[in-house]
Formats: sequence, structure tokens, C-alpha cells
Amino acid sequence: MDSTGKPTVAIVMGSDSDLPTMREAGKMLERFGVPYVTRISSAHRAPKKTHKLAETLEEEGIRVFIVGAGLAAHLAGAIASVTTLPVIGVPMGGGSLQGVDALYATVQMPSGIPVATMAIGKHGAKNAAIMAAEILALQDAELAARLRAHREEMERSVDEKDREVSSGSMSKAALGLTGEGKP
Repeated sequence: MDSTGKPTVAIVMGSDSDLPTMREAGKMLERFGVPYVTRISSAHRAPKKTHKLAETLEEEGIRVFIVGAGLAAHLAGAIASVTTLPVIGVPMGGGSLQGVDALYATVQMPSGIPVATMAIGKHGAKNAAIMAAEILALQDAELAARLRAHREEMERSVDEKDREVSSGSMSKAALGLTGEGKP
């Protein structure tokens, strides 16, 4: 992480309708103490702005881009075309194809212009933030420790839920069961 507290990650989305999904990336970055900036641009409706934004953010010290877009989802590729920094794409759900079109548009980049592509929607946004933190943690031991602590917390949560289920403290109704199970 930049010791000055300046943003090191840019979350860029194609529309304000993407905010509920991309907010999940911001929450994860905040959890890890990674400063970020959020912007809206459009690869198709404002291509010149998109290219200038990517170049300006890089000059300002951004080290990783998280880019969310739906439908034709060209935004991540447009940003990747003008920077050599890592670009992580988050396909938005919705539209007539429920985000599959955005997934294909994001993952099918031509050779030489890579975009790391996450899952469609909120899970993808969360994983994009974790991936961005992992990239930054290559040169930040404190951030790497926070990432390890996060993994350990997830493991403890699974163990706790397992104990609840195996001890019978979780009700059958909560598990969606109606009768006795057979061994």
C-alpha cells in the first residue's frame, strides 16, 4: 500500500447502475486497508474520456484497476489497451443474457491485452478486490498478513458452522430438513 494513503486501486464502472455490485469491491478493499478511488466512464459512450481516465489514474499512482461493466462489457479491455497495469474485470449481471454476454466480452480478450476476469456480479466484485490486494501484497508484508488473517477467519467460520451442525445446535428447520436423516 502507498504509505501516503493515496489510492492504489481504481474501481471503474460503466454506469451508476453498477454501483450496488462494485460497492462490494470497495468494502473488501476497505477491510484490507487499501485506499481506492471510484469512477464512472463508458468505453462506448465516452471512449476518449475512458482512455484519458486510465492514463491519468496511472499517473496519479494507481497500481491496479478493477473494472465492472455489463452487456458488451468493453470497459475493462478499453482500459487494458492503454495501460500495462493489472486490470481485473467484473462482468455485471442483468440484461437479456443475465451477464453471460458481459462475461464473454470480458474474458475473451485478444492476445497481448490481458484482463483477469472474475465471476459475474457481487461475488466477482469481492474476489476482484481480494485479487487486487494480493497483487499489492507482493510488495507489502503488512497487507499480506491481513490477507492471511482473512483466510484464517474464513476457515474459523467454516469450523464454527460445522460444530453447530454436527452438535445439533442448528435446528432442522434452519437446515431445511423435515424428518430424520438416515446414516
